[in-house]
Amino acid sequence: MQTGTRIAAVDLGSNSFRLEIARVELGQIQRMEYLKETVRQGNGLDADRRLSQDAMQRGWDCLARFGERLNSFKPPQVRAVATQTLRDARNREEFLVVAQQILGFPIDVISGREEARLIYQGVAHMLPQSNEKRLVVDIGGRSTEMIIGQGYSAETMESYRVGSVAWSMRYFPDGVFSAHAFEIAEVAAKAILDEATTLYSSGWDSAYGSSGTVSAIADMLFQAGRVPTEGIITRVGLDWLRDRLIKAQRADAIRLDGLKDERRPVIGGGLAVLRAIFDLLGIDSMQQAHGALRHGALFDLLDREDHQTDVRSSSIDRLAVKFGVDRAQAERVSHVATQLLHQLMPRMKKSEREARERQIEWAARLHEIGSSISHSYYHKHGAYILDNSDAPGFSMHELHDLSQLVLGHRGKLRKLEARFNDAMFMRQLLALRLAVILCHARREPDIKDISIEADSGPAHSFTLTFRSEDWASAWPQSAHLLGEEALAWQKTPWGFKLRTMAVPDATGIAA
Repeated sequence: MQTGTRIAAVDLGSNSFRLEIARVELGQIQRMEYLKETVRQGNGLDADRRLSQDAMQRGWDCLARFGERLNSFKPPQVRAVATQTLRDARNREEFLVVAQQILGFPIDVISGREEARLIYQGVAHMLPQSNEKRLVVDIGGRSTEMIIGQGYSAETMESYRVGSVAWSMRYFPDGVFSAHAFEIAEVAAKAILDEATTLYSSGWDSAYGSSGTVSAIADMLFQAGRVPTEGIITRVGLDWLRDRLIKAQRADAIRLDGLKDERRPVIGGGLAVLRAIFDLLGIDSMQQAHGALRHGALFDLLDREDHQTDVRSSSIDRLAVKFGVDRAQAERVSHVATQLLHQLMPRMKKSEREARERQIEWAARLHEIGSSISHSYYHKHGAYILDNSDAPGFSMHELHDLSQLVLGHRGKLRKLEARFNDAMFMRQLLALRLAVILCHARREPDIKDISIEADSGPAHSFTLTFRSEDWASAWPQSAHLLGEEALAWQKTPWGFKLRTMAVPDATGIAA
């Protein structure tokens, strides 16, 4: 992005929603504005993992205020990400449909490992560069992420279902503290975090903490004179803080500088989780990190502009290798599908067209990914793999969109009936299905005399035109498969027809 461009990240956390606005300065970001609202959406999940109406309304109200601030931004300048609460919520689509309209931008629900990757990117970019191996811990409202990395590269990433909101609700109901409650809360946290002992107890030089929990605890310890340096958390300091909370007995009775009212109801759960992590990993001291998920999302915006640095391309490559994709065939289908899709989007903005073409390229490169499981119904296996993969750089809905293209690249179309009203998806689907047909012989097809267009007018229809009368006779199997494809599309609201263009004679008059 050009120097001076404004970019923004929205973090829909379980406890707080945050908006960070920055300006791009020679490939780096400089903060312009930061807004934070305590929404506590994680408190609104019931036993059936459904968000209450009140919790959704709190989120919508906050996003309306954020949306007003982002009114002058364009889509490539904004990244909004949602974490554990919306990963868990069974009615998240009900919330997201309204939320995206209010905010004015798409909201990506990201996997736990993708959240961990973005957290590490935010922390790493805000720290001085060094060769040290870093352990980064982020205790959120309903999940805790742990990462080991070096430089800007995250090497080990995991997300665990423990957090300050969830643990406070479960073990410190009504904000009541006791020694027994802390003991039970820490044992329960260790039971979930136990596998982290193997992954994270060694292989790092320094420990860093990112999140509201770590920041609040670091502030309280420093202002109480329990640590010599600001931004440091020690094991002795955590013991002291636990004793102070037990002595206070209730959250509303805590009298400690550095504890903000918004953090008070969830400090008990956050402290219990952090103490469990210190014990499990043998941490003596942890340094507060100023980078966070929202900063990682900002740097990810910069990386996505360049195919070379877009981590999603690397993820596609890794999946293709892991599942033994026929690379030559994948590239053939990708090349043809991209050419066809380009013809179907003549009036689209360049940035949107490039994003759609990149998406169809990825789907084409992975369309046979399910063949490693079984050739029968391999498109269904491929869709399942993508829906259940952790692919760095991708949100859950981005992977689902790819899975739907892979699912639909062959077979009947009615399995995608829910997407029939999505005009861009149907264009992508047609381009991919035609590319697979034209490359069926696993060799480069002759497409120089083929063109495709979306017909103008209210009717949904596509026309594939042969500019040579001899094309069908030269490629009879392809012509037969294209005829079958035209019949398949007749069973949808979208028409698809084949046309042979009349060839002019020597006088220039069409025969």
